[in-house]
Amino acid sequence: MEKRTTRLTLLVDPRKKRIFEKICELEDTTPSQKIRQFMRDCIAQHMGPDWAEKVLLDDEPSSGG
Repeated sequence: MEKRTTRLTLLVDPRKKRIFEKICELEDTTPSQKIRQFMRDCIAQHMGPDWAEKVLLDDEPSSGG
């Protein structure tokens, strides 16, 4: 799980939001969990399945310079 979080604000059609929330409820998950899973899948699709390790390496401060 991520160590830090940030807020993402979306504007969506109210009807689609209600339907999405109902689907999440039926799947015993939250809309936030679903959106986070979508984001992980999208990132993996574009960067490969080991994207998290690539990002962690990119986030590390460089030494000596």
